[in-house]
Amino acid sequence: MTVMVVAITGLGSVWRRRFGKSADNPTRFARAAYYNTTGVPVKGTIRTRTKVAGHARFNSVGGFDPNCPQRMVNRVFDCDEPCVWQGQNKILFKSLLSAPWQPDYFLVVTRQSEIGRVQIGSSGWKSDDGLLIAFSECGDEQESMLLLPASGWIRSDVGTFVLQPVAARSWIACLQLTLTSPLAG
Repeated sequence: MTVMVVAITGLGSVWRRRFGKSADNPTRFARAAYYNTTGVPVKGTIRTRTKVAGHARFNSVGGFDPNCPQRMVNRVFDCDEPCVWQGQNKILFKSLLSAPWQPDYFLVVTRQSEIGRVQIGSSGWKSDDGLLIAFSECGDEQESMLLLPASGWIRSDVGTFVLQPVAARSWIACLQLTLTSPLAG
């Protein structure tokens, strides 16, 4: 499987975990898998309201700390290329790199409250090189998880947001509203 380098700019709202099945295995908890996906508030609780199913998987043996997932933001991982398995989009974050590296993609999470409403699936809603991993929606709430390259973009009812890396630290990036619209295509 091809390896790609991915930097994390944000994480989805929903976490799940899976431990080894054998209660007698002493590494049962040390070798846990953690799954991150999108979710939205529903009656005061964050719930998955899946419109596009998918997740990012992290293994505790790969340098992921489940006690402090926010510490993974602005960190860079070796990842397997995204795939579709049993109808779900998936990406495996295999190992945390010991030093920052120029990423191929950024894991980007958007919320309607931050960038406006995105018309997922409509023509020209994202740059062609962007990959949608997961999307949740309920009422006026949306959350999406995407892989975007530097200068990749998404369009909402507010405008077009371009992913801009920090000049001196190319593994850190954020979406910025732009006044000029990139060409869809």
